[in-house]
Amino acid sequence: MPEHQPPSGQRFLLHGRDVVEDFRTGLLWPRSANILGYPLDWAAALDAVAGLNRERFLGFGDWRLPNRRELRSLIDHAEKQPALPSGHPFQNVFSGWYWTSTSKAGLAAYAWNVHFEGGRMFYSRKDDFRLLWPVRGQSHVLAQTGQTGCYDASGLATRCLATGQDGELRAGLPWPAPRFEPTARGLVDRLTGLCWMHPAELPERPLSWPEALAFASAPGWRLPGIDALESLVDAQYADPALPRELSEPLPRALLAEGFWSGTTSGFDAAWAFVLYAQKGAVGVGFKTNRDFWVWPVRSGE
Repeated sequence: MPEHQPPSGQRFLLHGRDVVEDFRTGLLWPRSANILGYPLDWAAALDAVAGLNRERFLGFGDWRLPNRRELRSLIDHAEKQPALPSGHPFQNVFSGWYWTSTSKAGLAAYAWNVHFEGGRMFYSRKDDFRLLWPVRGQSHVLAQTGQTGCYDASGLATRCLATGQDGELRAGLPWPAPRFEPTARGLVDRLTGLCWMHPAELPERPLSWPEALAFASAPGWRLPGIDALESLVDAQYADPALPRELSEPLPRALLAEGFWSGTTSGFDAAWAFVLYAQKGAVGVGFKTNRDFWVWPVRSGE
């Protein structure tokens, strides 16, 4: 498929009747978000994608089950039912759970799935039934998830070759090494260019969302959006699901169950999105509750 320049202000381009190009990420998706018409378990979803490639579905043989970052990239957190950008061209979108190719670290009999009703991401048993929405192409902006291992449906480690799992394909931009650079102003993430307040400077207690906003309003700092927080996740680890550069030695602040984002839920404005740092999940918290910690961010130096 030839390269295209995005029309002004346009995120998606429909190629023919059946393939949608996302200019924001460079990825290509089937226009139908329910190509099979039924849910299936995780192993069957991986097998189904292999079958699509043998059949050259929509004329291509390089489809894959998207990893957790690729599937989340479609989410618009300001929208609901489905949580997709307004005016999107997709059809047959189910406001429920869709599989990713990324296993849950520490609980490898589970895999990550994304909920398109409101934009949450959690993990489910691999023998649960979810929908399949394959992807193709290589993103010029999305980073790898960090997952390097592969696991069968029972959670046992397995060879990655020809599995189609995240740990085999490792789609996305590779991480620099080292990834984080300490500076006088914080920790600069060389992957994203963001600068995070040093964990030693964070309040060692959970706050409400308004309190988190107030703390993050120090000159130059802000409460990060949920996509910025999720970029910190290393899907190879759990407890915390963060790069070991951040968690070894483990500052007390990184023992937090979760961190508030500045992203209000499009489903209900009384809630805001939260990164559950121990699990690596993306959920929501009730803004008035003192349930989560704060981790301010600023533009890189």
